[in-house]
Amino acid sequence: MQTDGARSTYVLVDGENIDATLGSAILNGRPTPEQRPRWERVLDFAKRRWDQPAKGLFFLNASSGTMPMSFVQALLALGYTPIPLAGEAHEKVVDIGIQRTLAALRDHPGDVMLASHDGDFALDIEKLLTGDRRVGLLAFREFTSGTLNQLTERGLELFDLESDVKAFNVSLPRLRIIPLDEFDPLLYL
Repeated sequence: MQTDGARSTYVLVDGENIDATLGSAILNGRPTPEQRPRWERVLDFAKRRWDQPAKGLFFLNASSGTMPMSFVQALLALGYTPIPLAGEAHEKVVDIGIQRTLAALRDHPGDVMLASHDGDFALDIEKLLTGDRRVGLLAFREFTSGTLNQLTERGLELFDLESDVKAFNVSLPRLRIIPLDEFDPLLYL
């Protein structure tokens, strides 16, 4: 593996999917600002984990004709490239944009981390699991698509956004399976 600066990690963020999972499956409501991921920590994690530069691509649905400019400016300040996509009402523009990017990465050197739980990306991820390319998934483990989970047997690395990436300032009210070597009984006393 190269770590001489010639190799990079591409961090693709499906913000809609992460936000929807956080809001509907974990918090049962809209996340407050302190409950949202710290996206700079995601990029920092990618850099540290594979000891190389990371390029963040944050996909946004701009089909309404507007963009959340304060959020876009914050993403730019954090080092992300916002990708505001627009399409027809029936098109899942963020998914399509990520799928096209994953397909383009097949012929492009570099490692990939995808922040999403969506099984729609499984085929594209599987096609990247070749050679010496590292491919990771940034998600809440318990909400990750079964088709993506199966790809861990082929080399996909799964990183939990809360426990591995440490992307949150607060503990989330999650009920998840705890590997025995991570179990701390003091957290329950």
